[in-house]
Amino acid sequence: MRKRLNIGAHVSIAGGLEKSVLRAVKIGCETIQIFTKSNAQWGARKLTPDEVNEFKSQLSKFKIYPVVVHSSYLINLCAKDKKILSKSRKAFVEELKRYEMIGALGLVFHPGAHLGKGEDWAIKTIAESINLAHEETKNFKTLTIIETTAGQGTVVGYRFEQIRGIIDFVEEKERVGVCVDTCHLFSAGYDLRTEKGCESVFKEFDEIIGIDRIKVFHLNDSKRELNSRVDRHYHIGKGYIGKNAFRFIMKNPIFENIPKIIETPKGYNDELDIMNLTTLRKLVR
Repeated sequence: MRKRLNIGAHVSIAGGLEKSVLRAVKIGCETIQIFTKSNAQWGARKLTPDEVNEFKSQLSKFKIYPVVVHSSYLINLCAKDKKILSKSRKAFVEELKRYEMIGALGLVFHPGAHLGKGEDWAIKTIAESINLAHEETKNFKTLTIIETTAGQGTVVGYRFEQIRGIIDFVEEKERVGVCVDTCHLFSAGYDLRTEKGCESVFKEFDEIIGIDRIKVFHLNDSKRELNSRVDRHYHIGKGYIGKNAFRFIMKNPIFENIPKIIETPKGYNDELDIMNLTTLRKLVR
């Protein structure tokens, strides 16, 4: 029996939630990440009990777990425009409620862009947004998972200290995790090209944030060079990062039970997802 590696991909829910599970099985996923709505729209239709039950049934049948959900790209928890901030906070709460309904491990979200208000202001505003969301979702099991960013424009979350700063201001810290995106780390200046580099980066992460905060990995190579501050995902081992980082993560017993999701270019009929998941499996041998 093949050892479970907890690897998977971001898959489409076109045609219904349950269809995402069948797509995941087809490409060899053990875990999945999905959107439960259009990532480019504020609104969303309500999920029906039948739809949710069928989704859970399919997950159980094919032993796909856990489910990770990515938030809408429109959400900005430190928007300087008060109307956008209010809209973002409302949408964030609604998404948490949807994900709790389907039994998701967590809501992965980009911290936000301050658009000129400054990083310190952004960190406090993001934490305030999280606190407000937690107030409206008492006793939820679905985690709020902050994704590391590449640092494009005025986006925060590209330094470990910024993520630690957000967590420090969050009241219910046990509800917060971190999603480590390898492409974003590399683009933000964390050198993962060698085993020694990986050891140094994750030692720094542990000292600043705590390694136990990592709840999800996004395994993506980078189409751009180190410290480019540009977010461009590429196929595993074929970008500027190379295979060493992915081998380090895949073989590290500390990360064994953490879901590892690829968000690489899919190609026709998802054949490139199969290629990338196969590469990850080979790195463990």
